Amino acid sequence: MNKITEERLIGERALFMAHDVEINNCIFADGESPLKESKGIKVSRSSFQWKYPLWYSRDISVKNSTFFEMARAGIWYTNNITLEDILYEAPKGFRRCQGIKLFKVNFINADETLWSCADIEMQDVTAKGNYFAMNSKNMKIDDFNLAGNYSFDGCENIEMRNAKMISRDAFWNCSNVVVRDSYICGEYIGWNSQNITFENCTIESNQGFCYMKNVTLKNCRLLNTDLAFEYVSQVDAEITTKIVSIKNPISGRIQAAGVEELIFDDPAIDKNATEIVLTEK
Repeated sequence: MNKITEERLIGERALFMAHDVEINNCIFADGESPLKESKGIKVSRSSFQWKYPLWYSRDISVKNSTFFEMARAGIWYTNNITLEDILYEAPKGFRRCQGIKLFKVNFINADETLWSCADIEMQDVTAKGNYFAMNSKNMKIDDFNLAGNYSFDGCENIEMRNAKMISRDAFWNCSNVVVRDSYICGEYIGWNSQNITFENCTIESNQGFCYMKNVTLKNCRLLNTDLAFEYVSQVDAEITTKIVSIKNPISGRIQAAGVEELIFDDPAIDKNATEIVLTEK
């Protein structure tokens, strides 16, 4: 394997079509698409300071490195890539990639990052930005922090645990999602989604869990949550706290420590199709 060490690489496509190269302590300075069409690349202790560093690449490893703010739209159409111990400042970080592993990555500006990607493993990842992970699928996520709205819109097959999310409109239009041992704060969680499970989670939401089908909550705390479950069908909710208000659920079972207000103002809804069980003594 060839090695490039302590170089400042400039100009467009500086290492175009590079194959089987180790890159250590290098700077990718001004010049677009430095590693376009590359494969078998190992990068360590290096920085990407300009646009489109990894497009149409495969079998890539980047460790202990930095993507600057101008490394915009940095990793697109790339398969089998691992990022470990990374400070990532640029937006639009991943697009239409497959086989992504992210370990100890800090996305400072995660706007429109991880769009239309598949087969993703994330551990110890922090992100700040809107529209994170839109239309992606097959995701396994552990130890995740996010501050950003409209996250995980249109996603499929997500397994998430140990997350903290401040995210309005999270998990819209999703299917086959399981979230465990997590905290989520944000209005309108989960609309238009199906086959969603929250287990041992703490959730705060205005008008959460509406227009959903087959939604399960196990041992969850709903804090300051009102107008919940509107037009939800096949709900199975086990809530250990009081709910501020429930509105127009279609069918299923909701168990809670109390409900301050139960609203049925749609005459098309059968009140008896949803069982409300209060456990407060």
